[in-house]
Amino acid sequence: MDPVTSATFYRVLFERMITRSQLISAKDLEVDGCMFLDMSSGTANGSSMELGECIQNTGFHEDDETEDAVGGDEENRTSTVKMSPGREEDTYTQIKPYAGMPKEVLLLYSVQARYRLPREILFWLTIVCTLALVALTITVIVMSPRCLSWWQSSPVYQIYPRSFKDSDSDGIGDLKGILDKLDHFQYLNIKAIWISPFYKSPMKDFGYDVEDFRDIDPLFGSMQDFDDLLAAMHDKGLKLIMDFIPNHTSDTHQWFNLSSSGHAQYKDYYIWANCNTTHAPNNWVSVFGNSSWTYVEERQQCYYHQFLKEQPDLNFRNPHVRREMTEILRFWLEKGVDGFRMDAVKHILEAKHLRDEPQVDPQQDPDTIDTEFELHHDYTTTQLGLHDILQAWRGEMDVYSREPGRYRFMVAESYDYEETDKTMMYYGTPYVKESDFPFNFYLMDLPTNLTGTGAQGLVNLWMANMPVGKWPNWVVGNHDKPRISSSVGQEYIKVINMLLLTLPGTPTTYYGEEIGMMNINVTIDEIQDPFGKFNPNASRDPQRSPMQWSDGPNSGFSDANHTWLPLHPHHTTVNVEAQQKDSGSVLSQYRALSLLRQAQLPLHRGWMCYIWSDADVFAFLREIDGLDKAFLVVLNFGADSVINLSAITELPEQLTLHMSTKQENYGMPVIKSSIATARGEGLLLEYSTHMRFNPGHASQCFVSEKACYLGVLDILYKC
Repeated sequence: MDPVTSATFYRVLFERMITRSQLISAKDLEVDGCMFLDMSSGTANGSSMELGECIQNTGFHEDDETEDAVGGDEENRTSTVKMSPGREEDTYTQIKPYAGMPKEVLLLYSVQARYRLPREILFWLTIVCTLALVALTITVIVMSPRCLSWWQSSPVYQIYPRSFKDSDSDGIGDLKGILDKLDHFQYLNIKAIWISPFYKSPMKDFGYDVEDFRDIDPLFGSMQDFDDLLAAMHDKGLKLIMDFIPNHTSDTHQWFNLSSSGHAQYKDYYIWANCNTTHAPNNWVSVFGNSSWTYVEERQQCYYHQFLKEQPDLNFRNPHVRREMTEILRFWLEKGVDGFRMDAVKHILEAKHLRDEPQVDPQQDPDTIDTEFELHHDYTTTQLGLHDILQAWRGEMDVYSREPGRYRFMVAESYDYEETDKTMMYYGTPYVKESDFPFNFYLMDLPTNLTGTGAQGLVNLWMANMPVGKWPNWVVGNHDKPRISSSVGQEYIKVINMLLLTLPGTPTTYYGEEIGMMNINVTIDEIQDPFGKFNPNASRDPQRSPMQWSDGPNSGFSDANHTWLPLHPHHTTVNVEAQQKDSGSVLSQYRALSLLRQAQLPLHRGWMCYIWSDADVFAFLREIDGLDKAFLVVLNFGADSVINLSAITELPEQLTLHMSTKQENYGMPVIKSSIATARGEGLLLEYSTHMRFNPGHASQCFVSEKACYLGVLDILYKC
């Protein structure tokens, strides 16, 4: 113990002895070489005693260095103790606190105002700051808009597995081939992959005739191949969407075999009606043409099929069928599948009464009716109870969506043509959720509406009818429809991709559209499509040709001598490998737009406002409240054109060219009174302004989930 500390300890001890016993009268005390001298006389009782000076015994220190080490400061060695008469406890006053003071002395200082008040101020300040931080956090959470899910933030890419990549040299694509090409999606900044059917199937309709919903067709691989693909996709941050085919099975399915034989449990798994070999139960017609009834000798009845006769319709009025299909959903959800495309949902239920459907032309001879377009499908599509089934499946998927980051996506497929209100019903109601969105096929009509006004009309057909707060989507091609580049011309593929990737909502890209693939020519002898065999002019083979990866043999699709469908002759120049090297290619611009869509707030969740349409040009704004940056999209679907937007006061006089489908002089200024576009050109113009267009033009503007940007904190909030 150093001399100063030792002296202090004994001094405090000495005080307490005097105070409590009042028996000790000290004249002097020497502690550790320090002599305390009594500066007054008298007893402790009723007297005032001062220990005024400590006389250091210099013999205690061995040298000056030790004296310095213990703190040779004169002030630290000088103290005063005052004893006030008549007080049970006396006040000890040290000139200033020092390091190493004992607990008893520290407690004496801690109650003094000059030490207590700062401590209390800091304590309450900490409490207030903590409460303010908690309140701010709660406010931010409450005011923040919902984060976009994976199916909103990324385009959806459709793979037709027969045609994507062949890994075993049989000329047909497979699951391992898809696994080999996963880097392609990362290159494109695509995270959502929809794979068309790969269930075990006799392939009468290339997988849409399912023999076993819980198995993989050997043509595409094994269940282990599927598990490997799914695991690899998840490792790369990709999501897998499967086709779910609820309306029908294959006629080789075990259920149908048992139902045909009259098995008690399965006899009502399908739609059966009394008939004979010459007279069908009614005039219902298959989607593929001719009667939708086929006679089974074993059962002496007809079964109903809305598609091929090898695809009998399930009876969803049977609760056992509903339960079976729900269990199939659970099977794949348990495996980790991220979403489902619900195929042909409008066909799931039929009217129980089986009445004839009304003819489109009442004067037509009923015996000549053999296509679906000659009847009004009042009894075979969109029947009462359909949405209850879909909502129940949505509920099952929601159970599996509770795990953070594992939302299970559901999209409904239904061609309702001009009956837009029927399509919008698949969104559900404000109280009961159904699909995240139904597929929007209206942009497939671009070939017959290839003008600026026509393009706006197709976009508005969806946006004006979509329920408030719902999320739109856009499709220009799939495995059932001709490729858009063949329908409108190769010169328009870039501007159409710009349209898809700058509109609000989720774009869907059919494999090959990112490089501008076109339909192939298929001879009658080469037709594979069963629909094409019924009507060669309606064959779907031309849009299903193998993916064009390189200019090598079979375009890098397969090492086989023969592919299941021929390749397009232009595969030597129109392929992924070549276009990756060309900054102005369809592929490079698709990738740039995909990256830009994700990076720019106005493009992936802001307002969309129409500002111009004429015979040639369709133009719209993308903006978000609170953010100065905004974009003007100008798309030319006709002839060379110059538009004058001077009347749009919310636009600045000068904008900046961010991207063009035909120019590379990015960053050049563009005057709003003279915006020129060439035939098939798309411009993405960036500008900065404090003025927003949407507040004064509500009828021209749409937003799914309104949000505002707060630049100070760099956050979005509900507004």
